[in-house]
Amino acid sequence: MIKLEKVSKIFGTGAAGLSDINLVIDKGEFVFLVGHTGSGKTTLLRLLIREMLPSEGTIFIGDLDVVALPQQKIPHLRKKIGVVFQDLKLLMDRTIFENVILPLEIIGFKKEEAAKRVEELLEQVGILEHRDKFPVQLSGGEMQRAAIARALTLSPDILLADEPTGNLDSKTAFDIVELLSKINQNGTTVIMATHNLDLLKKYAKNRVIALEKGKVIRDQKHAKEEHSAEKKVEEKSQETKEQSKREPVTKIEKPEKKGEKK
Repeated sequence: MIKLEKVSKIFGTGAAGLSDINLVIDKGEFVFLVGHTGSGKTTLLRLLIREMLPSEGTIFIGDLDVVALPQQKIPHLRKKIGVVFQDLKLLMDRTIFENVILPLEIIGFKKEEAAKRVEELLEQVGILEHRDKFPVQLSGGEMQRAAIARALTLSPDILLADEPTGNLDSKTAFDIVELLSKINQNGTTVIMATHNLDLLKKYAKNRVIALEKGKVIRDQKHAKEEHSAEKKVEEKSQETKEQSKREPVTKIEKPEKKGEKK
């Protein structure tokens, strides 16, 4: 579970990145984090991985107090969280296989086990045939898949994706979100920052948290169900109006005036 209480982030310039944020995201949720550029989406993601500290408030990921976490335990936190960065951060002088295996090499995984893990991940995201290519030889969607594979190497509980469909055509964007949905179905909590409203229409069952100028302006769960309920109310209202039109109108006779002949 992710829990933020009264979280604010004020930058050195005095600008507010986030203002008094209160959120609870349960294990296994798929959440769309939406808002215009500068709304606070990336700031929120950076706080979750302890890349920066809030000016006020508390952040818990599971039983870990992110704000009070000692420096030496930050790597332990980051093993729990996979990140697909907005600029991908793929190393251009290494192959896709070498990019994805890097986190495992850093923590000292055995070479054979690491190689097997990477091949499984590349197959899972659909780019195993590109394992020996360099990032520049891949399409935008394929590079996103490589970045997702790398983010999953340590089997994180949480996957953060910062605008993973920002520079992709609509079909490729839907393919990437479908991949993230499958990862979510396997138990990983997914938080995806996006400004692509078309995705929200197709994945209306997912929770949507909307930010504006650092504040939560909407936290909507199961949008499809809410839309369905609204539609039923509208249909009922329309039915009532139509029924009123069909009902005969009772003629009301005017009262006779005094002295008026019948």
